[in-house]
Amino acid sequence: MVERDADEPQHGDDLAGAFGGNVRRRREEAGLTLEQLSTQSSVSRAMLSKVERGEKSPTIGVASRIAHALGASLSELIGGPAAASSVAVVMRKSDRPVFRDPETGFERHMVSAAPGAGGGEMIVHYLPAQVSTGLLPAYPPGTEKQLVVLAGTLTVAIGGITETLHTGDSVFFQADADHGFANRTDTPCEYIMVISRRN
Repeated sequence: MVERDADEPQHGDDLAGAFGGNVRRRREEAGLTLEQLSTQSSVSRAMLSKVERGEKSPTIGVASRIAHALGASLSELIGGPAAASSVAVVMRKSDRPVFRDPETGFERHMVSAAPGAGGGEMIVHYLPAQVSTGLLPAYPPGTEKQLVVLAGTLTVAIGGITETLHTGDSVFFQADADHGFANRTDTPCEYIMVISRRN
């Protein structure tokens, strides 16, 4: 059973605004119109406009497609802390950026105090009972993911292959193929994921 703390960060509206602002900034820096980004991301122009204005919180699938189309990581668009050069960087739990899928309740908690340092980032995912992320778009070649299930049962789909993982099980895979995560049980699932990018 996944235990959730009552004092965990709850910044849904703040996150929607930060995400939307970062999407607009990255789009403008890339010289893209909403129409062009819509074509590249397969997300409607109307949805993109609402996301940029902070009026709509995207699902994990939509957010991932937008990030990939902009050549950004989801953490960058969510507004995770910048990589630091200090010997030790601390991020308190109360400061943790959290992405919540408004339709499914899926949560993505950025727990890397200095994402990108060492070429990777660490994330905690919470997947409620009977919830799936759906297929997420392939990452650029050289992107690797590995995860360990902390609680519950997780089904991982990678390029047509499906694996079921139980508490304590782990998996490593190249993320340059469509992939997705599902909790097909009646209890929540929690897992830690590390994303590494080789240049």
